[in-house]
Amino acid sequence: MPIPDSFLDELISRTDITEIVGGYVRLTKKSGNNMFGLCPFHSEKTPSFTVNSEKQIYHCFGCGKGGGAIGFIREIENLPFRDAVDVLARRAGMTVPEEEGQAELINRRKRLLDLNREAARHFLSMLKTPPGEVAREYLASRGISKAGVTKFGIGVATDNWSSLLDEMIIKGYAKQELFDAGLARPGKQGGGAYDFFRNRLMFPIIDIRGNVIGFSGRRLDAEKDYKYLNSPDTPVFTKSRNLFGLNLAKKTKAGFLILVEGNIDVVMLHQAGFDCAVAPLGTALTSEQSRLLAQYTGKIVVVFDSDEMGQKATLRALSILEKTGKEIKVVNLGKSGDPDEFIRKHGADAFKILLQRSDNQMEYRLLTIMGTCDMSTDEGRLSYLSSATNLLSEIKSEPEREIYGVNVAKAAGVSIEAVKNEVIKKLERKKGREKKDFEKETARPRIKLQPASRELRYTNDLSAVAEEGVVRLLVLDPILMRVASDMRFSKEEFTSDFLAKVFEIIERRLSGAREVSEALLLSELESNEASQLTVILQKPESLPHGERIIREYIEKIRAERLKQQNPDNDILLEIKRAKENK
Repeated sequence: MPIPDSFLDELISRTDITEIVGGYVRLTKKSGNNMFGLCPFHSEKTPSFTVNSEKQIYHCFGCGKGGGAIGFIREIENLPFRDAVDVLARRAGMTVPEEEGQAELINRRKRLLDLNREAARHFLSMLKTPPGEVAREYLASRGISKAGVTKFGIGVATDNWSSLLDEMIIKGYAKQELFDAGLARPGKQGGGAYDFFRNRLMFPIIDIRGNVIGFSGRRLDAEKDYKYLNSPDTPVFTKSRNLFGLNLAKKTKAGFLILVEGNIDVVMLHQAGFDCAVAPLGTALTSEQSRLLAQYTGKIVVVFDSDEMGQKATLRALSILEKTGKEIKVVNLGKSGDPDEFIRKHGADAFKILLQRSDNQMEYRLLTIMGTCDMSTDEGRLSYLSSATNLLSEIKSEPEREIYGVNVAKAAGVSIEAVKNEVIKKLERKKGREKKDFEKETARPRIKLQPASRELRYTNDLSAVAEEGVVRLLVLDPILMRVASDMRFSKEEFTSDFLAKVFEIIERRLSGAREVSEALLLSELESNEASQLTVILQKPESLPHGERIIREYIEKIRAERLKQQNPDNDILLEIKRAKENK
């Protein structure tokens, strides 16, 4: 029986490739999300082997090998796929399911969910005890009412090493189950165990089906330890795919969702009557979370903290949210710090006015650019004009560009025509670069187009380049599958069996509402296929114009097919003329 997709997804989510590779390769040099070291698969003196912690992949620029955690173990230990999965599963405390193992896996998940619910009840009960006094005082100081505590199930993990552990064992749960749920940790050298959360205000994380899947703990000590501590990823919880408060906000009739930074912001907004607030669990917003938001609303209002860190987080969030195609607004809190502080100082009515006056994401970005320039000087205004017109050139709608162009012209003190001409120049430059890159890519020598593995060699180089582009764009932005569907593009149109296989995996995952990511795709491929896909995904792609580019790739594939069928086909001449005229 094949290993279920759900099990592999869970295994990958619980595996850190940096830790896996670090057991075999000394990773020292770091650049962004990449760690570098000497490749274990070929001899080299200068590190060309890299591990990306965000994408959960490895790649060697020297020998070309690459893939995910499963692929690395297969290569380094020379193991078959299932044995490599077994190695990683044992590290993660998981058991690879057999035929009858599916029922066991389902039962295990149910046990973990039941355990989390019991833990939430324990934390809530501790709030009423003498050790919970510190938490009660903190809640009162933040203005959180008893109704707010009840609505969100807020509790406390007392400053006791094994309070939760002891009670759950009495209730019949095993230590290993508490480890699997991220509620306890084993002691050093196998001696005893202790609670993962201690001396923290506890917020249960509840999914849209009402299951308690994890916890977020806010420290009660002044400056001790991390401010927020979330449950580690478990078989029932993945932090990057969940939002705090969505179980409640999904029922709102407000017509929009408010995205804030912290759990307490969510609680205070709900308490003030804004039942549409959610937060990304103390992490930077992820693409999975943005897609989750988009499932429940057509409009998202971002209300992050007003400090420098909050502004940077807002810009990062906007770059992710704009890909959802939803209406995005931004509230500037000014000197009020965060939504919680604003509500306590000015009240719910004042916050409602802020929401009504919220800027759209483009206005916010333009204001942010202005804040970095000295508009009292010619140099500052020129700098603003340069950055602002760069931003305007990313807008697809011409009327929208013109509307914002008027504002930019006014702020920079130049004519509307000057702004429009500058934007047109940058649009033409961008289109020229993209066209040049596309033509360069499709016109490379045969030897450079071919995969390193002979088993994957392309039969039609030019078509394969476009096929690579289709796959690459779909991994970077799975929403683009709707363009392929609209064009009735199918796996049968691929000339490469390998690329058709990747396309089929992406299509299957999307149809089953499963996540599409590099690490998960690589887990379903053979070693040589994973290495080639890693190479393909390293190549640059222009996401802001993804819809247009994927159409061009598909048109290129179909033109190559026509050429192979009949080199003198008149349709080809029509296609060529149409492109030249365009």
